[in-house]
Amino acid sequence: MTSATEPTEPLSVEQLSATTLLRFATAGSVDDGKSTLVGRLLHDSKSILTDQLEAVERVSADRGQDAPDLALLTDGLRAEREQGITIDVAYRYFATARRRFILADTPGHVQYTRNMVTGASTADLAVVLVDARNGVIEQTRRHAAVAALLRVPHVVLAVNKMDLVGYQESVFAAIAEEFTAYASELGVPEITAIPISALAGDNVVEPSANMDWYGGPTVLEHLETVPVSHDLAHCHARLPVQYVIRPQSAEHPDYRGYAGQIAAGTFRVGESVTVLPSGRTSKVAGIDLLGTPVDIAWTPQSVTLLLADDIDISRGDLLVPSKDAPPTTQDVEATVCHVADQPLTVGHRVLLKHGTRTVKAIVKDIPSRLTLDDLSLHPHPGRLVANDIGRVKIRTAEPLPLDSYADSRRTGAFILIDPSDGTTLTAGMVGESFAAPQPVKDEGDDDGWDF
Repeated sequence: MTSATEPTEPLSVEQLSATTLLRFATAGSVDDGKSTLVGRLLHDSKSILTDQLEAVERVSADRGQDAPDLALLTDGLRAEREQGITIDVAYRYFATARRRFILADTPGHVQYTRNMVTGASTADLAVVLVDARNGVIEQTRRHAAVAALLRVPHVVLAVNKMDLVGYQESVFAAIAEEFTAYASELGVPEITAIPISALAGDNVVEPSANMDWYGGPTVLEHLETVPVSHDLAHCHARLPVQYVIRPQSAEHPDYRGYAGQIAAGTFRVGESVTVLPSGRTSKVAGIDLLGTPVDIAWTPQSVTLLLADDIDISRGDLLVPSKDAPPTTQDVEATVCHVADQPLTVGHRVLLKHGTRTVKAIVKDIPSRLTLDDLSLHPHPGRLVANDIGRVKIRTAEPLPLDSYADSRRTGAFILIDPSDGTTLTAGMVGESFAAPQPVKDEGDDDGWDF
């Protein structure tokens, strides 16, 4: 195997621009080897600097280890290194000749479920690690459930530490069958199982000579080739307005453009569009991309749209095709993961941030809390504490144009914010979860509302 310290030709700007981007997250129970797998990926794909490797080798030698502990490449906090666990989400950026990657290495402890939600919320793929000696455990099922809730399109089951079970095919096959059956029931659309040894490097970047019975891809090969055609370019077109550009200069006396990053879909010159929540309509008169007029633009490009009519549009408004406009509502029903230490309670006054728009809101009801261990529902818990996942009903002060999270992960998501200090309280996904709660009769829906 080639050493990570050997010189390699860096990718040019043109090569990087030609490659696609894959966001993926790793998850697994404590000591399953997530950080070692990530370190092995970085090391064997030659994505670490010489001084980084030297630092890892030095720390490993001080501990009396014969070989570099590659987990140290991702466990950056002192507490993580001392305990040998991952506490915070560690983001890593690397690239190969075929693809660019943004990796989120998430913690394995039950109390850090919210960290996995954070890391996987934008992921195209989730790598769930399993210790071959232990098989599918409660935490494995919990991570599969979170991946299903977040509608992660691709899940990789990495059965790690195959070297400790003698590289037996029967051990891998049993684990893969059990996990695939469970994840499929949750609605995970694609599951790929790969037997690996992150410590030894088997099937991580290079194929393993110890598992000639396995004919599938290595982890890196799968990451490089998994299709991303599911991306948001094929979703309902949405442009949250971030800024209104009015130079009012001699060169551009009448220029009025609406700038933002296209959250989903494609916009074309001449297309009829609607401004939400006002409902006013116009046509796309022009699209500026990096200062150059274009006829078409798609996610995730940052563009400026020019409209044929002068309409009162400001930050927080949403531009959508008139033929494909989402409904606006003040009553939001969603599945949420509570991420703050402060509980979320019925009657809690919050700020709801959806795209570039932030409105006042009140938590109207918490119909149920989801127990990820067995997917059972605890009705009317009254509150959600840190790491809880549940159903909520929220009333907003202003109407919002909301997509279902199942249709668009970008425009179907929101966060709840504490208005007193700006703390993020809750991450929300509009619409039904995979385990929809039983209908609950609302008593006094309109009691005490002041908007």
